[in-house]
Amino acid sequence: MRPLTDEETKKLFDKLAQYIGANTTHLLERKGEEEHVFRLHKNRIWYMPLRLAKLASCVSKTNLMGIGVLFAKVTHNGNVRIQVTALEYIAQYSLFKIWVKPNQEQKFLYGGNVSRTGLGRITESTPKYQKVAVFSMGDIPLGFGVAAQSTLECRKCEMNSQVLFHEADVGEYLRDEARMT
Repeated sequence: MRPLTDEETKKLFDKLAQYIGANTTHLLERKGEEEHVFRLHKNRIWYMPLRLAKLASCVSKTNLMGIGVLFAKVTHNGNVRIQVTALEYIAQYSLFKIWVKPNQEQKFLYGGNVSRTGLGRITESTPKYQKVAVFSMGDIPLGFGVAAQSTLECRKCEMNSQVLFHEADVGEYLRDEARMT
């Protein structure tokens, strides 16, 4: 387990900024809590308290499976891909949000896109192709995706047109359990 390089840090924060904007600073500077850090272990970026990172330094690399919250994976090309396990933090700090009606929740949780008929609410001034957090109408985070249309376009579009492209959802915990660890 090692700290992220400058290039890895830049890629991670660029990717996170697409979802949570300037709120990325809140991940490291949490008020009333201890300092948190990002660490790389086996091409996975983990988010944890600094105290936990220091304790993990005593464990050998082969014996350590994971520690903290899995935030992202680094692909073979060096790109960073945000994982659904980071949903709690993305949902908390997200600038743009979409709420899905109960009749479309199941479809989204099985990896489908959301049409206009399933759109409950959308944050004002959401631009087209903006990364968004997806919630149920009861404010339960379901996943994240990309807004297929802006807020104004959503109000004027046909009922069967796509308004949200699926990226990740909490159903992945069950579908891809082996890949998550």
